[in-house]
Parts: sequence; structure tokens; C-alpha cells
Amino acid sequence: MKLLSFQIGGETSFGLVKGDRVVDLKRRLGGRFADLLAVLQAGALKELEPYAAGETDYALSDITFLPVIPNPGKIICIGVNYETHRTEIGRDPSKKPMVFGRFNDTQVGHLQPLLAPPESITFDYEGEIAVIIGKAGRRISQADSWSHIAGYAPYNDATIREWQGHTPQWTPGKNFYHTGGFGPWMATRGEIADNAELHLSTRVNGMEVQRATSHEMIFPIPEIIEYCSTFIPLNPGDVIVTGTPGGVGNRREPKLFIKDGDVVEVEITEVGTLVNPVKAEIPA
Repeated sequence: MKLLSFQIGGETSFGLVKGDRVVDLKRRLGGRFADLLAVLQAGALKELEPYAAGETDYALSDITFLPVIPNPGKIICIGVNYETHRTEIGRDPSKKPMVFGRFNDTQVGHLQPLLAPPESITFDYEGEIAVIIGKAGRRISQADSWSHIAGYAPYNDATIREWQGHTPQWTPGKNFYHTGGFGPWMATRGEIADNAELHLSTRVNGMEVQRATSHEMIFPIPEIIEYCSTFIPLNPGDVIVTGTPGGVGNRREPKLFIKDGDVVEVEITEVGTLVNPVKAEIPA
């Protein structure tokens, strides 16, 4: 299944994607679940499967996309997780995953604008593969890790490089308001075989700037889940953003920062394509 969160007519809902249309699952389930997070928390993904064969409610063009999980308990990001990126930034190899966090209100959905803040012109794209947790666990072994995954989605961990570099801690540069794209939907684990090679690419204004696969990660998904679940429980709806490959704008020559009017696409071939225009943020 491909599942998403959306708004229509001022109401927030979640649904199942069928071609270019959507089944409104919140409505069809009689409001039993407030959102997609509630479905995951209830372990109720299988209850959604019969609706894949039924009628649809809206065209995708009629809805406003929200982040796949608008309200995750945690957004855990992994830094420098591809050799091509480690090499381009000149960082020494790490024995353990580099972990930092994002906040919910930094996220926007598919087709929603990423806001380029006035404080810096160093706004940079980072195409990544997001893993959505479907089953709670602590100290999850690598062998058991796949069973804790609900699905996968494209993510743009876009970054204000100047603010990222203020100190060794990256939090400010990674958490400007509405700078992270998440969508358009998640493909559930049932659609993608465990340890399948996911093909990731990023485009800016139609030009490909990044390309890699999940099998090129320095720390693969099972190792990330094992490591993160050791220091904190992973819960349904938590999101792990697994790192960006080489080709970021800050390391290109000439540099390629994104700005008002640009369009950034992050594609996972096996899942879908996240598209976000870039818009200058106008301070209130």
C-alpha cells in the first residue's frame, strides 16, 4: 500500500493512494483513527488493506499533501552515511552512526514550499530515504529490525549550511521552520522486500545532483535501528532519516544553493517522488 496524510475542505485526513486517486480512510473507517500515526500505534495497517480494492474518493490533484507522518514522536536523522558524502566533506570515518534530530514543524508535505529564510543564502538540499517505524521496540537486534518497519518515503533534509556550521552541533541548521520535505506518501513494507535496493536521486530544476542506492549506506538500515533503539525506544510513527549521498550543493563547484523559485525533487524509484518548490520566507 501507499499511504499518505492530507487535507481537503479544511479537514485533515489520511488515505490510500490508487493511481492518481485517494481513498479517504479516515472517513471510510468512521473516524476510528484520528490520523496515520494512530493507525500505526494501534498496529492496524492490515485493516487498511481491503480498501485497496474498493472505490476512491478524491483525485490527488484535489488534496493538499501533508508530511507523511505530520506528528511523529521522534524524527531521528543520520549524518554522513554515504562514502561519497563523507569524502566530499573531508570527514574522518566514524565507528558509529552520527545522530541528530529534527522537530515536527520543520516538515512540509509534497508540493508544499520549502521556506528559504532571510538569515542566510546557504540553503542546501539533501535527498534521503526515510524509514517509518511500525512496531515499538527497545534494543532491537539487526535480525529483527525489518519487522519494526512500517514503510519508506522520500525525505529532503534541507539544511541552512551557515547555521549548521556555527558549532559542532548541527541542530540550528537542520531545524529552520518548514525546511524539510517529507512525502508524497509511504510505501509499506509489504510493497518492498526486506533489504531491497532502493534507488535514490535528487534533482534541482530538473538537473540530477545526487544518485545512490540504499545498499551504499555506510551504516545500513538494520544497524541504524539497532543503534538508535539501544539509547531510546522506537515507537510507531517515529521517523528515521537515513542520510544523504554525495552531491550536496555546498560541495559543488560552483556551489548550488536553493532559492526562491527553484524546485527540488527527491525520488525513490520504488516509492515515488517528493516535489517541493522553494519560496523566500517573508518575516512577519
